[in-house]
Amino acid sequence: MTRAPTPISRRMLLAALAALGLPAHAQLWPARPLRIIVPYPTGGISDLVARAMAERLAAQLGQPVVVENKAGASGTIGMDALAKAPADGYTLAFSAISPIALSPALGKVPYDPERDFTPVASAMVSPVLLLATSALAARDFGELVARARDWPDTIRWATSGQASLGHLMLEQLQAAAKLRMVHIPYKGGGQQITDALGGQFEVLSVNTSPVLMEHIRAGRLRPLAVGGPRRLDSLPQVPTLAELGHPAANLASHFGVFAPGNLPVRLLDRLNSEVNTALEHPDVRGRLLASQNVPTGGTAREFARQIASEADNTARVVRAANIKAE
Repeated sequence: MTRAPTPISRRMLLAALAALGLPAHAQLWPARPLRIIVPYPTGGISDLVARAMAERLAAQLGQPVVVENKAGASGTIGMDALAKAPADGYTLAFSAISPIALSPALGKVPYDPERDFTPVASAMVSPVLLLATSALAARDFGELVARARDWPDTIRWATSGQASLGHLMLEQLQAAAKLRMVHIPYKGGGQQITDALGGQFEVLSVNTSPVLMEHIRAGRLRPLAVGGPRRLDSLPQVPTLAELGHPAANLASHFGVFAPGNLPVRLLDRLNSEVNTALEHPDVRGRLLASQNVPTGGTAREFARQIASEADNTARVVRAANIKAE
């Protein structure tokens, strides 16, 4: 008579893994649902992309992936929650790199940006558009610079907030072109766009989005330049700030996936592979390209180097312009 195989219990499996010197969590992962923290409000491009990636990761991993929005304090509230989570691969964050590369340069944050996070993979670059409203008579970027130089402090530049990427762009441009404009910081992008359509200021810097592109196509806002690695396919006539002679101001928002600090190497390698696979899926890639964002991907080490480089550059700009957090 053939004896039925003895069932292998979880305890026996863990013991076998331990005998092999392999961390159990790395071998059994994922054994339960994952959570992705988005440190921004619902409905924004980061939230939409994170949810698209969560769907793909769930399909790839065979486990539910839940998106949790923890907005506030320019992303530092959500990233603080990530920093305090166990480094077991079950809690991730989809965020811009600014809470790590910018916020610490502005003041105290509730985490150590180098110790408390593990960069998993770069996900996308979100270009920043410099737009003219109906209040600006200048036809192009060159005329904007000329007017700002001839009439200091008469052109108002709106951004999504004090010490935001758009604010850094303004400071870099003012320093390089030796001109002065008035900074109008908003608390987020919604009211900023509403006031732009009403001509409440002359120019604004804002990340690309499908809604913004509709306003541009309708002629309600006029693009003057773009901050990003290249021109947008949807606006091929609009030059980058680097092309216009201002490479230091040619800034774009970089987003990626993060895990808590001290993530085991096996989990980091697995997560990096899964994120890169998700980014290549037509659903995710199509959503990124449709919103004028550029899919990236790459190794965890490359992403970490990018963050470190931007942190150094940002710290220099903040010191030179004496920028303070709100």
